[in-house]
Amino acid sequence: MDQKMKRIWLEVGLAVALVVSLSFLGAKMGSEHQKKEAKLELAEAENKSAAEKQDGSAAEEESGGNAEDGSGASDPGAAPAPEAEEVIADGQYPIMGKSSVTVEQMVSYFNSVNLPYPAEQLSRGGADSIETFCQIYYEEAAAEGVRPEVAYVQTMKETGWLQYGGDSSIEQFNFAGLGTTGGGVAGNSYPDVRTGIRAQIQHLKAYATADALAQECVDDRYEYVMKGSAPYVEWLGQKENPGGQGWATAENYGYSIVEMIHSMNQMK
Repeated sequence: MDQKMKRIWLEVGLAVALVVSLSFLGAKMGSEHQKKEAKLELAEAENKSAAEKQDGSAAEEESGGNAEDGSGASDPGAAPAPEAEEVIADGQYPIMGKSSVTVEQMVSYFNSVNLPYPAEQLSRGGADSIETFCQIYYEEAAAEGVRPEVAYVQTMKETGWLQYGGDSSIEQFNFAGLGTTGGGVAGNSYPDVRTGIRAQIQHLKAYATADALAQECVDDRYEYVMKGSAPYVEWLGQKENPGGQGWATAENYGYSIVEMIHSMNQMK
């Protein structure tokens, strides 16, 4: 009897142990399955995210390429992008480049000093009014890529607002003292206003850049200039030029021209 009871309890114990083992194994297998599913979902999400980023990058590159080569589609109703204004680097004022100054501002700047325009003398050279005079400056400067305000303001400085009084005379149509070396040397003479203006602008371009002239050279001193030695207006003064080159020996020569330009920019 005792042996029979022992055998029964042993079988019961084995059965309980088997149930517990199977339950534990099932729970472990369920947990592993859940972990695997979670890893698969995370991997899927990461792959999807990476694919979206790749698609976005490709779209941006395609858009960028189209914008650069001008082949991209655009909204016909959208306003055109404004042209970027040229930034003057390092606080210097370049002689070459595009300009926002207008002929009207140039005229207003001359009229602001309340001095007479020498119409009688300059009409003989083809500029019977300050408006015509300024228009010629604008056209000749644009032809060579020189900023018109630079040449125009330099003329006002050199000639005392077209009143002259130095070694050269107004009849020479020499508006920037080309060839005047002091001691009564009158300097160069030109057949008309436009030619005199063109010579001055070509001389400025010689200081500003080594680029070739766009028009036939009328500046007989062009060959003597070290090309590109003064790309900025401030460097037109020999004392301020890093290489000792420049248009004039007067102290702060170029800086004074820049100050005058800033004053003219305030005109309407």
